Amino acid sequence: MKKLIIVKIGNTFSELVTSYGDFEHWIQAGTGHTNNTALIIDPRRESDMPTPDDIAGVVISGSRAMVTDRVQWSEALRPWIRELLDHEVPLLGICYGHQLIADALGGEVDYHPNGVEAGTVTIKRTEQALDDELFHDLPPQFPVQAIHWQSVRHLPPGATLLAGNSFDPHHAFRVGKCTWGVQFHPEFSSNIMYEYLCRLGPELAECGQDVETLLNRVSRTDWAALILKRFGMLVLRQNSRTYEPA
Repeated sequence: MKKLIIVKIGNTFSELVTSYGDFEHWIQAGTGHTNNTALIIDPRRESDMPTPDDIAGVVISGSRAMVTDRVQWSEALRPWIRELLDHEVPLLGICYGHQLIADALGGEVDYHPNGVEAGTVTIKRTEQALDDELFHDLPPQFPVQAIHWQSVRHLPPGATLLAGNSFDPHHAFRVGKCTWGVQFHPEFSSNIMYEYLCRLGPELAECGQDVETLLNRVSRTDWAALILKRFGMLVLRQNSRTYEPA
């Protein structure tokens, strides 16, 4: 059986791992996949990525790195991302993964001129999202968890915008039939978001954020979690050769 590849390119705070696990665990749980159907690969330590014919789908995680730093392991993923797109392998990038996909496909990523977006925020889906495999039937606006200093400033050529807000108009996009990027974190629970805000509190305050207000606004983000679950189901259908893109 082909597996869902979870590309781990970052780590959470070490003190959170004992209670909550790490990025890859949250993503695997959110997709509904198990150790039998998912494989974790860390390109920061492994140089060889699987070929498109050998995998059922890919999720690229977030990271505390910045796309514009052009670190070697990140740059090495760019041609692989383009190969996945060409072979129509279902691909989902989260936060850094979202930005890396956009960058690899001809978009532009940079620091946001207004600084950081943090906490539970509201995004609006576009009309183009109504028939999207992951975003269809979602409400016109819904809450998501976010923490990012860089954003996709310009979408890749031919990309379909799926969701955004006043801070970041490019919170979600799709390229081709089954390549998605989401700036928000569908794998974050409200508890994890709260813990992040607590640990980043001093840094956020230095950026002009009212941390107490951010903490009070943290809430559940079930619609965002559904997007990740739908992607996991799509990959399972792909593996059983019954996937028909919307």
